[in-house]
Amino acid sequence: MNPKRGEIWMVNFEPQTGDEIQKERPAVVLNLPVEQVFQLRLVVPFTGWQPFFAGRITKVQVQSSVRNGLAKASAADLLQIRSVSTLRFRRKVGDLEAPTLSRIASCVAAFIDAT
Repeated sequence: MNPKRGEIWMVNFEPQTGDEIQKERPAVVLNLPVEQVFQLRLVVPFTGWQPFFAGRITKVQVQSSVRNGLAKASAADLLQIRSVSTLRFRRKVGDLEAPTLSRIASCVAAFIDAT
């Protein structure tokens, strides 16, 4: 498997500890296609969209579409960003639309104050 930037995959986040996101769920790959020794990808997992997420920098709303393969309106949960082994990837579900991927990346940068 070779998950690429902007692709949405089902990723197994078990086992989890504490408040970490759990179970198998969709996640978007963020890292750029650079040579790397380890089979790891930086991902942002999705959770179901809730109205109280509106206005939070750590939640980016993503509407479901045929292209992205999400089953319902979702939130990219930036607080749960992490590097995971490609062995955790189960199947590709779609490709995130470019403007939405850019918004997620911009929010990650703002969240960690990478100006």
